[in-house]
Amino acid sequence: MEQRAVDFLKRLLDAPGPSGYERAPARAWREEAETFADEVFGDVTGNSYARVRNEGGPKVLIAGHTDEIGFLITHIDEEGFLWFEPVGGWDDQVVVGQRIRIAGRNGDVPGVIGKKAAHLLRKEDRDKPTEIREMWIDIGAKDRDDAKRRVSVGDAAVVDAAFVQLTDDFCVSRSMDNRVGAFVALEAARLLAVDRPAADVYAVATAQEEISFAGAFTAAVQVAPAVAIALDVTHATDYPGADKKANGEVRLGGGPVLTRGSSINPLVFEGLRAAGERLGLECPVQGAPRSSGTDADAMIRAGAGMATGLVSIPNRYMHSPNEMVSLKDLENAARLVAEFVRTVTPASDFRP
Repeated sequence: MEQRAVDFLKRLLDAPGPSGYERAPARAWREEAETFADEVFGDVTGNSYARVRNEGGPKVLIAGHTDEIGFLITHIDEEGFLWFEPVGGWDDQVVVGQRIRIAGRNGDVPGVIGKKAAHLLRKEDRDKPTEIREMWIDIGAKDRDDAKRRVSVGDAAVVDAAFVQLTDDFCVSRSMDNRVGAFVALEAARLLAVDRPAADVYAVATAQEEISFAGAFTAAVQVAPAVAIALDVTHATDYPGADKKANGEVRLGGGPVLTRGSSINPLVFEGLRAAGERLGLECPVQGAPRSSGTDADAMIRAGAGMATGLVSIPNRYMHSPNEMVSLKDLENAARLVAEFVRTVTPASDFRP
């Protein structure tokens, strides 16, 4: 992957943006889009759009959600400790002791998630998992008034875990789910801006996927595309104890993953698979008998409906402070989507 793309990915991942609070990553995404797109704009839901214009061509939507899981401050007690609720789905056990960045009124406020030390627990409580409702955030405040000078109820927070490149290919960060989908959507649009397709292309960084799919519904209705490709992460199965029976043979660096199932248009799936074959890519297939748990589920139900596809990035340690992906998989996912979009013409018919 070229250094420009790695630098953009790092800016995007490091920007804090839980569901409903995506302003910082959305701004980074739009700034990058403005370097090549014909039109860049946002909407009231928090979505960001980058258009590679072809007036009169069939509309294609390429969407990856830009929100991440995080926390929300719900109470500040008399001693200045902050009580909080999760935004999105957390494994409570990975939350204990994490360093936190809170988006305060005057800038980021550092803190740490605290709980009673193991030494002080009763014997019968030591083996019990600690729940989020038993934890608090400590920002070193003297009391409530001191804390309120820096933070407010309703402020959002993320784990302070920045992008780290472990090897030439593997990297870790919080917010891989699914900032990398938004990254791939824009990189695919960049490729299409160089080699213009017959389609009118909209790359979208959608909002609020982790809690409601609101951004995908809004984008699908606003653009009303003929075809919509969702980009997300999926569980890699190349680590100890992984369930390959449920999730298939999926490994980091093994190629972007295609989903086949009830919420996926069969002709779009076949088109994506054929695009991968032309590029010489291995694209593992995962089955989704009911729904995919991604923006694709929202897009297929929005407006008059649209032909949906799903391309996923293998991800180890999903919904943790250190999710791991392959840069090669990101690059190949963008190539795959662009290759497919080039096959969409006014004559394309995706009715099954």
